[in-house]
Amino acid sequence: MRLLGLPVEMQERSAASQAGNTNPVCFEAPSTYEITVGGKKLVGSAQARRKEGILQHGSLPLSGDLARITQALVFPDEAARARAAERLLARAATVESVLGRPVLWEEAAQAFIAAFGDTLDLDLQPLDLTHAEKDRSEELVKNKYTHPQWTERATGFKAEG
Repeated sequence: MRLLGLPVEMQERSAASQAGNTNPVCFEAPSTYEITVGGKKLVGSAQARRKEGILQHGSLPLSGDLARITQALVFPDEAARARAAERLLARAATVESVLGRPVLWEEAAQAFIAAFGDTLDLDLQPLDLTHAEKDRSEELVKNKYTHPQWTERATGFKAEG
């Protein structure tokens, strides 16, 4: 992120983490070891650990309206939703809002490639998916991710159209 010109910091200790905060707007407050700029959360990160392995998920919003996530979450009323959106915008940032200029996906990707390569002494090269990987991807889309049992499981909402 520093290769993009971002003056990032790592959140050493988080009051939200220590208090066991379960805020539904996960991007609103930085957790311990998350990346911030000027005290605002810049990178969203989550990890799931299971016997089979570890899944690490991270997001770096390059641009956009961070508060739109509140439209997909359940709140007791619209006033609570509006307050959550205001808090989020006061406590989180996008790359564009920090730098004052748009950063395209390709620019961010090249910075990550360079940083991982330098840090881990790797020569990263792009590759295409294997036929087996493509087949598995298509199978998952067809039999899982476009199936209503999967897409409606978390929200309780039925897809229209």
